[in-house]
Amino acid sequence: QVQLVESGGGLVQAGGSLRLSCAASGNTFRINALGWYRRAPGKQRELVTVITGGGTTNYADSVKGRFTISGDVAKNTVYLQMNSLKPEDTAVYYCNAKVSFGSSVLDYWGRGTQVTVSS
Repeated sequence: QVQLVESGGGLVQAGGSLRLSCAASGNTFRINALGWYRRAPGKQRELVTVITGGGTTNYADSVKGRFTISGDVAKNTVYLQMNSLKPEDTAVYYCNAKVSFGSSVLDYWGRGTQVTVSS
């Protein structure tokens, strides 16, 4: 089992910044990657960004140049720096861990943290 706890959400005006944090605990040695997803009202959950154990990062096109993922999978922490926030970034943001069990990879999720961007 892996537990994920997010923090750092809140209300911010358009153009502002927020920083989210995620801490993993439990069987963290099995974590391959940590990342952030979000679910906006009325929409499906979507990938925001991910960082692998080797440090490779990937971003959704909608956040490239504005959001930065940092942290260390080996240290079980990941951060999401969000700059130039837009109202369309409003969503519940979820920390995600991809965890290996034998030949399978399972997803673990945090409870989510609300980010609201006002116009």
